[in-house]
Amino acid sequence: MLDFNLREASPQGWLDSVLSDFDQFLVDHASCEKKASGMAMSMISHYPDKPVLVKAMLNLALEELAHFRDVMEILLDKGLQAGADSKDEYVNRLLHTMNRGSEAYLLDRLLIASIIEARGAERFGMIAEALPAGGLKTFYENISASEARHYLLFLQLAEQHCDVAELESRLEELLDIEAEIMRSLPLRAALH
Repeated sequence: MLDFNLREASPQGWLDSVLSDFDQFLVDHASCEKKASGMAMSMISHYPDKPVLVKAMLNLALEELAHFRDVMEILLDKGLQAGADSKDEYVNRLLHTMNRGSEAYLLDRLLIASIIEARGAERFGMIAEALPAGGLKTFYENISASEARHYLLFLQLAEQHCDVAELESRLEELLDIEAEIMRSLPLRAALH
């Protein structure tokens, strides 16, 4: 099975931004989980002829929705409320690079989703490592592990549904693009 490493590590400044405004980060985190569930549902709608993908995305949608519920419970326990969803420049810039055409589009959707999940695993892991022992630390350790499983799931689906040679070269391109995007984004109390 294919695997990859992100080309650009998240900077300490990003973690500092998150820890200095953790309430805002939680609001963004809830939004990201909700959007991730919606993305999985969208994949089901677009690829009903691919039963392996449909089953995987159904399970993923439910898991992401459960994560949304869990983050919302944290927000509500803190007396906070969810905000309106905002555009995610990181995700939008990655999506802007997608190739068109049915097979190329599917490949890019799966690879970009894999990269986004890998970035989430890295960043949630950084948060977990920085938090003191307790329920929130455990929560972010579990979320990081979940995101790591998700990035591998998307890679596995790409291997099953796309040309492997094309997959490998396109993955290399997208990892370079993602690193460039990471270097250019402002540091803020948000997942991306």
